[in-house]
Amino acid sequence: MHVTRNRLPIRQKLRGGWLLLLFIAGICVAFSMTSKNEFDFARREVLLRRIGHEILLQSGDSTSRLLPVNKIAENEYQISFEQAFTFKPESLVQITRQWLAKAPYAGDYIVNVLTCDNATVTYGYAISNDKKDDIIACTGRVQPKACYKINIQFRPTGINTTRNRYILGGLSLLAFAGFIFLRIGKSQKVPPEVQPSGTFKLGAVLFDPAHRKLVMDGKTIDLTVTETRVLLIFASAPNEIIERSRLQKEIWEDAGVIVGRSLDMFISKLRKKLESDPDIKIVVVRGKGYKLELNG
Repeated sequence: MHVTRNRLPIRQKLRGGWLLLLFIAGICVAFSMTSKNEFDFARREVLLRRIGHEILLQSGDSTSRLLPVNKIAENEYQISFEQAFTFKPESLVQITRQWLAKAPYAGDYIVNVLTCDNATVTYGYAISNDKKDDIIACTGRVQPKACYKINIQFRPTGINTTRNRYILGGLSLLAFAGFIFLRIGKSQKVPPEVQPSGTFKLGAVLFDPAHRKLVMDGKTIDLTVTETRVLLIFASAPNEIIERSRLQKEIWEDAGVIVGRSLDMFISKLRKKLESDPDIKIVVVRGKGYKLELNG
């Protein structure tokens, strides 16, 4: 009886010691993986600026300023311009292909051209390592002169320095913290986001995520699976800013990469389906993300 009592604390101490060593080793490895990855990211951003420069030249603008490239998500960048411009879709495809061929780990990517005022997608296409999987449409049409921003989203790759740090370091920390919490024996319950009825009241609209539909004025509007997932995040936190990176992570992380569509497309579609109620708006919070505004 006494032997059993003496051995249990020793085993627990050894387990805690191993977890602590694993945590320390993970942090050391993560910080040793930064130099090459940071160089690859810097080279990618330089090539994106060159793409912006070539787009301006193609539109006949050789004097206006190209604004700094903005990294809006882990593998997504936004090119902004000082002045309005016009572009030909086929020229845009050619420019991105030419310069991103020189970028590290840029085999698969999606390009979306957004309007500056409401972030509506006016043109988009997807490029793959395998050309038969390319998605390119609406060529041969000159786009009107306007203020545009160009989003380029790359397929997630192994050059993700931040994610490497979290995987190697953060998970070790969680394992060690989990061990401590297990010994304490405390547990917390996560409150459900959806009410018992399973529906949300958004202004005059009833949102039923279980059946993927909106009900307003006695009319039913069907939602796609992705539209339902996007709106559910907004409905769970009305009038709060939802970061773009959070939306992308929670909706598409398991799928790996969005092919042919983007978050902006689904936001635009949801706006159209909700536009009959003026008290509901999905607005862009510049530099941060989106917000579902409910008035009244």
